[in-house]
Amino acid sequence: MLTALFCAAAAWAVALSPAQAQDDEALLSQQRPASASSEESADYTPASAAFDGDPGTRWSSQFNDDEWIQVDLGDVFDLTRVELVWEAAYATAYEIQVSADGSSWTTAHTEDAGRGGSETISLDATGRYVRMQGLERAGGYGYSLWTFEVHGCAAGGDNEVPDGPAAVEVVGGQGNWQLTVDGEPFTVKGLTWGPSTAEAATHMPELASMGVNTLRTWGTDGSSLPLLDAAAAHDVKVMLGFWLLPGGGPGSGGCIDYTTDTAYKSQALGDITGWVETYRDHPAVLMWNVGNESVLGLQNCYSGDVLEAQRNAYTAFVNEVAVAIHGIDADHPVTSTDAWTGAWPYYEANSPDLDLLAVNSYGDVCGVQEAWEAGGYDRPYVITEAGPAGEWEVPDDANGVPAEPSDVDKAAAYGQAWDCVTGHEGVALGATMFHFGTEGDFGGVWFNLIPGGNRRLSYYAVAEAYGGTPQANTPPVITGMDLGLDGPVVGGEAFTVDLDVADPDGDALEYIPMVNSAYINGSWDMLLADYTVNGDGTVTIRAPEILGVWKLYVWVEDGHGNVGVESRSFAVTLPDVEGENLALGKPAEASTFQEWGGHTPAAAVDGDLATRWASEWADGQWLRVDLGARRDFDAVQLVWETAFATGYRIQVSDNGSDWTTVHTATGANGGADTIQLTASGRYVRVLCDERATEWGVSLYEFGVYT
Repeated sequence: MLTALFCAAAAWAVALSPAQAQDDEALLSQQRPASASSEESADYTPASAAFDGDPGTRWSSQFNDDEWIQVDLGDVFDLTRVELVWEAAYATAYEIQVSADGSSWTTAHTEDAGRGGSETISLDATGRYVRMQGLERAGGYGYSLWTFEVHGCAAGGDNEVPDGPAAVEVVGGQGNWQLTVDGEPFTVKGLTWGPSTAEAATHMPELASMGVNTLRTWGTDGSSLPLLDAAAAHDVKVMLGFWLLPGGGPGSGGCIDYTTDTAYKSQALGDITGWVETYRDHPAVLMWNVGNESVLGLQNCYSGDVLEAQRNAYTAFVNEVAVAIHGIDADHPVTSTDAWTGAWPYYEANSPDLDLLAVNSYGDVCGVQEAWEAGGYDRPYVITEAGPAGEWEVPDDANGVPAEPSDVDKAAAYGQAWDCVTGHEGVALGATMFHFGTEGDFGGVWFNLIPGGNRRLSYYAVAEAYGGTPQANTPPVITGMDLGLDGPVVGGEAFTVDLDVADPDGDALEYIPMVNSAYINGSWDMLLADYTVNGDGTVTIRAPEILGVWKLYVWVEDGHGNVGVESRSFAVTLPDVEGENLALGKPAEASTFQEWGGHTPAAAVDGDLATRWASEWADGQWLRVDLGARRDFDAVQLVWETAFATGYRIQVSDNGSDWTTVHTATGANGGADTIQLTASGRYVRVLCDERATEWGVSLYEFGVYT
């Protein structure tokens, strides 16, 4: 049932701050999404700190007069008062402004004699967004608020939110189960949630229009409230997760001994039940999901019989949590997610109080039905992650890295996954597919539906599967991408990419090539390539200079919020240097080296690009090689690891003490530096004046050629 939120009612905006409702108003701003013109420190003084209900945290701005902080109340309210609690850096003059849309602002109060401390401002205004606009500071710092509270009530009775918790049940029997919400059949048509919960109100209308009725999280805490509020306002449910170590499957961390660590289990149980008590009556809650991929993840901590004991102990603890949740909340089911159906026998043996099973499955999602049938299970299940095949499921390409599926194939994978889920009628209760994420990085391009904030083919495939509203304009379709390479490319050299692209709507297209070094140094960041778009539609790319296998991503945007992305790997190799390498195998010394990693000076003159010298973390480090006698040479090649020097000198000496500089580099960018010069000496040294990173400097190879 829906009921209006009037002043005397308790809005869910006050659920985490029970102190504050007066007879005719409620606190509307606590834990709501906040933003500011600037933050002195995003880690320590963010905008959200003024609305978190903690009087010991604060927002502070940069040191300017024209700074502001604002809060999104999630809907339009009649606003009755604002409470400001200033830190020592307060405003002597400011305005309280209100807005219905976050763009057009009206001044509701002007203060020109602010004294700091605690200030109460009475308002007679209506708005969704409320802003403190600083005009003049009291001192040389910025503005800083411990607390910014906005009080008010429903605007004309039009703000409707669901009344009380939804009653969610798993009903039916073997092979004929159904999920119901308030007695009505409910198939989970979901996505995993990626953005900050502060962005929930912005994204929720779009999610609802896609046909999404459920969002899944991996953790639950005070920051979950804006997501729940926004979901409830759009008739979307949330599967709230609880993280248990070692969550996340392969590569997970935090090994726990579930057979003996009673302290960890007690704390985890207390945290979980605390948040269940906090949110159990929220109308957006669909179910509770305890843990994520830990049955698989335990293999990173244990093996053999000990691993078996840990998996049994973990699933027994999950059951203990399920019993405790049921004891406080009779309205919502409990499940537990793992990474493969091989975990289900452990739940079957040790977790009888789970209401349903759950599994993350990508390339093999259509095999889940067969696994369920073969296992003889007596509970339904939900797919908690699904999407295109991941790195761990695809073959390697010619460069030895996982071959990423195309945009077209990824979109098809979502449709196929949904067909397989709905095909297991009466057992599979739906899916929360992966992933409603906005990042445009290495992982984001592989899985996110809106990488970089742009909708891709997969976005529309999910919307179609869920019966969402059709869109008039859709993304460019890339059906081919050829790098024109038959082997590695020399760092700094150019190659031309040929793309087959069509836009269904005939939109003008923009090409944005990006490169990523995840397979070299683990970075997920995207870097804009050095590129030229040619008149024939091809794109010329200048290869990065750092050695190893890179991935090239060509983003094709249509100017209407849509994007196609295609990727290919390419290997960057060394430029050839003619002549003999006089340094190969010769004695080498360094100012410092990381002995614990085996990164000795000799590693830079052994001719092996898999070994390297690495210094301690300081400027002024050097590496020298003894050629054994005075020799003439005409080239030096430095092959840097990612910890390179932006400024360095090549020096020579006949006695190892008196040095002459024969080359100076500034603004170097790493990779492979091949320096042509004419020089002589017995000792050759690279003296690193300035590091590019917080680490030291590191060389795979230091070659001296004649």
